[in-house]
Amino acid sequence: MENKIDLLVHNIGRLVTMQGQGEAGPRTGNAMAQVGEISKGAVAIVDGTIYAVGSEDEVRAKIAGMNVAQELDAEGRLVTPGLIDAHTHLVHGGSREHELDLKLKGVSYLDILASGGGILSTVRSTRKATEQELYDKARRSLDIMLLQGMTTVEAKSGYGLTLEDELKQLTVARSLNETHPVELVSTFMGAHAVPEEYKGRADEYVDLVINVMLPEVKRQGLAQFCDVFCEHGVFTVEQSRKILTAAKELGFGIKIHADEIEPMGGAQLAGELGCISAEHLLAATDEGFAAMQQAGTVAVCLPATSFNLRLKTHARARRMIEMGVPVAISTDYNPGSSPTESIQLVMTLGCLNLGLTPEEVMTAITVNAAHAIGKANTVGSLEVGKQADLVIFNANNLAYLPYHFGINHVNTVVKRGRVVVAEGRLV
Repeated sequence: MENKIDLLVHNIGRLVTMQGQGEAGPRTGNAMAQVGEISKGAVAIVDGTIYAVGSEDEVRAKIAGMNVAQELDAEGRLVTPGLIDAHTHLVHGGSREHELDLKLKGVSYLDILASGGGILSTVRSTRKATEQELYDKARRSLDIMLLQGMTTVEAKSGYGLTLEDELKQLTVARSLNETHPVELVSTFMGAHAVPEEYKGRADEYVDLVINVMLPEVKRQGLAQFCDVFCEHGVFTVEQSRKILTAAKELGFGIKIHADEIEPMGGAQLAGELGCISAEHLLAATDEGFAAMQQAGTVAVCLPATSFNLRLKTHARARRMIEMGVPVAISTDYNPGSSPTESIQLVMTLGCLNLGLTPEEVMTAITVNAAHAIGKANTVGSLEVGKQADLVIFNANNLAYLPYHFGINHVNTVVKRGRVVVAEGRLV
């Protein structure tokens, strides 16, 4: 038995544990509103993992007689699991503020892409950038994310679109995972767009992704997942099926950018192939939702993207929940359609534009987000034996976080049992 507690977080006003469902998979339906809240709570941590969690009386009784190396007084504040961003395009070169004027004039996202802008503009910047430049830029974003309470982040490639440049992005993500407190999960997304040099030859580029890129990414162990942008003018359902099937055969987990602009049938494909997650889904149909529900595919909704693109419609998250589809939400941090690292802004948009309750939002950025990136066995809830990732907010209830928007509510962040943000500043 351990004889020392490394860190005791106590005097917690409201402790959101995300415990209590006992489910093997992500939460659906009414379970999304169950957050396992405890009044006057505490968390005891040993070797970066949770040793005890519950009411302060229960925790102190369990650790009675043990030495406590460090105590952290939450001063009656709200404490939650570390937040998880299940969809970002973290590593990229350049920025695209010059496209703002086009958006204001009503030029669509796909029209900007078709004219060589959008993703293709970022591809040019990323190819020119060195690994060090990409590392420095992404690290600054990770610092912001950590200050926002994010302790685990998914990072997609997809701005290289050559073997060399895709490997460059993924190598940077691996380096950041080794050196930054935020834990990264990497996704290979060579099928993010058809590069300019393959214009009119999309099938040839698909072959390159399948026969050259995927095997090398797998050989180097640079990504856990493979994603593809299934959309009009990008990759068809059949091309997407070929790429994801090949990735699955190589042992990758699979994801899909599905039905963002038009109802292409990407959600149905996600269900057919058993994707761990399908992203965007603004134009997805009930048929697509039914296929995802059958497969247990997590719907990763991205309300900041539809907000920034000034779209009149948003992902039908309430309908997804009614149909038993597990829902997560994410920033979709990227240099074009969602240039924000603020998960707290996304929490507000999740309530106001997707119609989620604050409790459902918390589920969507903890437990369900963890399932969407294959990390639910270690993060996403505060339970004995799980990684000690938690956030102390300058708030005393969940509803206050999305209600009082436009500021950062984080006071303290603990990652793997170590305080990495204190009084709103990086340690």
